[in-house]
This record gives sequence, structure tokens and C-alpha cells, in this order.
Amino acid sequence: MGNFLAGKVVAVTGAGRGIGRAVALAAAAEGARVVVNDYGVSVDGVSPTSEVAEAVVKEIEAAGGEAVAVADDVSTMAGGQRIVDTAVSAYGRIDGVVCVAGILRERMLFNMTEEEWDPVVATHLKGTFTVFRAASAVMRKQRAGTLIGFTSGNHQGSVSQANYSAAKGGIISLVRSAALGLNKYGVSANAVAPVARTRMSANVPMELAEIGEPEDVAALVVYLLSDAAREYGVTGQVYTVAGPKIAVWAQPRELRAAYASGGWTPESIAQALPGSVGVDPMPMLARVEGMERAAREGARPNAQ
Repeated sequence: MGNFLAGKVVAVTGAGRGIGRAVALAAAAEGARVVVNDYGVSVDGVSPTSEVAEAVVKEIEAAGGEAVAVADDVSTMAGGQRIVDTAVSAYGRIDGVVCVAGILRERMLFNMTEEEWDPVVATHLKGTFTVFRAASAVMRKQRAGTLIGFTSGNHQGSVSQANYSAAKGGIISLVRSAALGLNKYGVSANAVAPVARTRMSANVPMELAEIGEPEDVAALVVYLLSDAAREYGVTGQVYTVAGPKIAVWAQPRELRAAYASGGWTPESIAQALPGSVGVDPMPMLARVEGMERAAREGARPNAQ
């Protein structure tokens, strides 16, 4: 047992398996008391069971830590609130929330149904909001706390996961909004974009040159939850962790601009945009083309 998070109370959603489980175990090993949340569903979000959350609690307790299970659905306001209420009721405070819960329902955009769109966005994006909203109300009064959302490199876009990509992009904007709005209360907010071997990454249609284990991701999350990150002023950031690599994503910013003194017309834009404003090349397009070539050749493409 370490003491990196000694005295802290941390809630982790999606903590029954994969990265969420690794985060819960790592937080407990570093001294945190943990609220283990998992609705217990399959990858596509069906067949819930409370057993997976309870199993992780037993693991933590067997190692000498303290934990409590909450099997609520984070896509509901009541579910998100109950996670935070459980932390406060059991341990008197909430110092960090880590929103890992997510599901997948893949389909090409032109075939995607409402039943494939809504649950994915609800679990990832709304599920982060419900917990952030409940936790931030307590953290504001405490004048301290850490919110961590989970995004993905797929916030850049995805061929067959428009629902997942849209939700992951929304989480980044939610995190940055939380960082801006809560900074004066001593509350930080950051996002993690993991590349790790989990049941959700098993079907990625390309060979990932940089990939790690859930425990690699957990190590970064523990740091972000710690006083060391707070003292360094880490907030509003998006970090990728992929095995031995940790990287920070750029903040959104304008690249180039052009101005028209008399206002724009389609004709003047057609002249000015190609020469002055231009485009920002989309790296994912090249990757998609590589995947399509590999598929034609019967190979598995490399992501790099």
C-alpha cells in the first residue's frame, strides 16, 4: 500500500473491468477510499449486473483497502448523484471522480439508428456530466477536488463510431468547461485518452504500434488525482497514455485568418480561402486510406 492518495475519497465509474478496475485498485493501493461504480453491462450496454462492482470491492478489501459498491446507471441523473451521495455518506467527502464507463455500438453513419446513437452518447457524455455535476457541487463547498473524464484519440473522428467519437469530443469540451468554471473554487478537471488492451479495444481494425495495459493508465490517473498534480496546476488538459508514452494534446486555437473590409461574398471567399486561410490536413484521412488498402490486400494496417 502506498500513500500517494492517502486520506482521499475517489469514485470511479466503469470500475468493474478493464481500465476502470485498474484505476480503482490503484487508487485504493495508494491510500484512497474508493466508491466502485459499475452498471455491469456488456460492451454494447445490455444485461446489467451488480456483481462486477462488488467483486472489485472484495479485491480492494482483501488487499487491506476500503471500498463500497454502487451499481447505478450513470446515464441517469439519479445514478450520477447516488455515486457522489454514497461517497459523502460513507466517507464524509469526495475528492476525485474518474468517469471511465462506456459502451460501443458500431455502425456506419448512414446506417446508424437512434437506438445505436442515444445509449452511447448517454453513457459516455451524459454519464460524465451526471457525475461531474453531482461531484462539483460538493467540491465547490470543499474548495478542492478533481474531475477526470475519459476521452479517446477517436475524438478526431471515426469511420464507424460517429456516436462514440461525438461523445468523446463532447467530453473534452465538458472537461475544459469544468476547468474554466471551477478553477476559482480550487477544483481541477482533466481528460485522459488511453490506448490500452481492454475488451473495448480488442476489435480495433488496425495494428496499434503504441499500446499499453490498464495499469499504465491507472498510474496517470492516480497522479492527476494527487496533490502533486494540484500543486503543479494541471487543469483543462487532455493526456494520452499508451504504454511507455504520455502525451499532451494541444489546446484548440485558430491557425490562420483572412479579413475582408467590405464583408465576404462566396466569390471573394473562393479567392481568399485557398491562398490565405487554407485547410488543416486531417491525419485520420490518411489512416483510413491505409486501412482500406490493407483490407483490400488482406492485411492488418499499422496505426502509425
